[in-house]
Amino acid sequence: MSGTRTVVKGVGAYLPARIVTNAEMAKIVDTTDDWIVERTGIMQRHIAAEGEYTSDLATAAGRAALENAGMDASSIDMVLVATATPDETFPATAVTVQAKLGITGGAAFDLQAVCSGFVYGFAVADNLIRGGLAKNILLIGAETFSRILDWEDRTTCVLFGDGAGAVVLSGETDAGDRGIIANKLRSDGTKHDLLYVDGGPSTTQTVGKLRMRGKDVFKHAVTNLADIVEAVLQDTGLSPSDIDWIVPHQANRRILDATAKKLGVDPDRVVVTVHDHGNTSAASVPLALERAVRDGRIKRGDLVLLEAMGGGFTWGASLVRW
Repeated sequence: MSGTRTVVKGVGAYLPARIVTNAEMAKIVDTTDDWIVERTGIMQRHIAAEGEYTSDLATAAGRAALENAGMDASSIDMVLVATATPDETFPATAVTVQAKLGITGGAAFDLQAVCSGFVYGFAVADNLIRGGLAKNILLIGAETFSRILDWEDRTTCVLFGDGAGAVVLSGETDAGDRGIIANKLRSDGTKHDLLYVDGGPSTTQTVGKLRMRGKDVFKHAVTNLADIVEAVLQDTGLSPSDIDWIVPHQANRRILDATAKKLGVDPDRVVVTVHDHGNTSAASVPLALERAVRDGRIKRGDLVLLEAMGGGFTWGASLVRW
């Protein structure tokens, strides 16, 4: 399918109804609103209700993306869900979402790259479309990180929340300069101990809890994210000044500010939503993307850069003409 471009046709988002403020967190662990805001920029997070699963969040975001694209679920021939918190060990959460949306054809599978999952999925979907294996892909980042947090560890439990974001990606042969321009993906398994979950089916036969060495993660995040953005731009012959909007993984406001400074990018061109929902892992990039499209910041023709880093370490970036 030479000449096919992968175009974003629609965006969608879903956040659980329950909001937990920093003041409420201070009743659970030894922390304060000032401490959390100063170190992370987070003011609140959304927590999934009892019986509300990752697939439910993903399905709601997927429906919203389809509605935004003006497309029926029947037109989707592949569902990809980026998640580190699946409903079950198997089957894939994507298959459950496929069923909940009433899609009976095509294929569905999960991607696991933790907080980088949506950006990894963006690259995978782009190549599947350009390779002719799919025409319309529903790509979703969805997480219920509240289920794997140690609620007695104030250094981690205040950081994360639940949510889902989605995009509809379609192959077009007459897209002009619109569509995905470039993708870059990286990983470094030697950094496992800096951010991981201490359980799993093959090791402990338990779900486990999230463990993180925050200062080390911060240092690597700023360096890795700046490097991957520069690598994407080098491939395309563009510079940071050409980018209209950077949509980063919403982990920590200080990471966002430090990365923008390292790249020499105006902070006003960085989409920030971490204050509203905390770190939602694979859901954070599409949640921020949907917000910026919905409020009119991202417009047709804009050059948009997505970037993220997560446990593994994994990190990546994608450049797309809106």
